[in-house]
Amino acid sequence: MDLRNIAIIAHVDHGKTTLVDELLKQSGAFRENQAVAERAMDSNDLERERGITILAKATSVEWKGHRINIVDTPGHADFGGEVERILSMVDGVVLLVDAAEGPMPQTKFVTSKALALGLRPIVVLNKVDKPDAEPDRALDEVFDLFANLGADDEQLDFPAMYASGRSGWADMELDGPRKDLSALFDLIVRHVPAPSQVAAQSEPFRMLATTLGSDPFIGRILTGRVEA
Repeated sequence: MDLRNIAIIAHVDHGKTTLVDELLKQSGAFRENQAVAERAMDSNDLERERGITILAKATSVEWKGHRINIVDTPGHADFGGEVERILSMVDGVVLLVDAAEGPMPQTKFVTSKALALGLRPIVVLNKVDKPDAEPDRALDEVFDLFANLGADDEQLDFPAMYASGRSGWADMELDGPRKDLSALFDLIVRHVPAPSQVAAQSEPFRMLATTLGSDPFIGRILTGRVEA
C-alpha cells in the first residue's frame, strides 16, 4: 500500500489535536456506533488533566488506497524536544495556524526545524470561522516567517488551506463548500512524498525508534521508522 508519513505541528491551543480527532473519525477509523472521546490520542492521564499533548503519538488511517501515518506532536514549548525528535521520522508536515492569532513563538520553533530538514509544509489556517479570524493576514505572516527562516523556493511555494477542525472541514478556498476534510486528505496524498525505499534486505534490521508504549492485550509496543 502507498504510504505517507506526516506530522501535525502547531503552537499550543491552535487546534491540532482536535483536527487529528476529526481526521480519525472521517477516515473511518472508528465504528459508526462507537463512542469516541475528545482528544482520542491523548491517553496519558496528565495530558487529559491539562488538556494538552505532551507525548508524540502515531496512528494510521487509510484514504483512497493510501495509508497515511499521522503523528500528533506537542504544541507546548516545554516539550519542543519531543517535536524535534519526531520530525526526523516523517516526510511532510501539516502546519496548523490559528487564523486569528497567526504564527506564535512555538510555530516559529517547529517550523524552523521542519524547514531545516528539507520538509515542505502544508499550511492549514484553522479556526477561520471565529469572529476575529483574519486568514489573509495570518497567511501573509506565515509567508514572512518562512522567508525569515531561510525557506527555499519550493518551501515558500507552500499549499494553504482554510479549515475549522472543530467543525470538521477544510477547503482550498475560504468560501468553499465547508463539508468535510476530504480536500486535506487529497492534498496530503498529492503533496507529501512517499517514503524512500529502505536499504537492501541483505542488511541487518535497523529501526529508528520514536515511542515505547504498552497495551494490556499486546504488551510493549515500539513505534519507529524502519531504515533497513
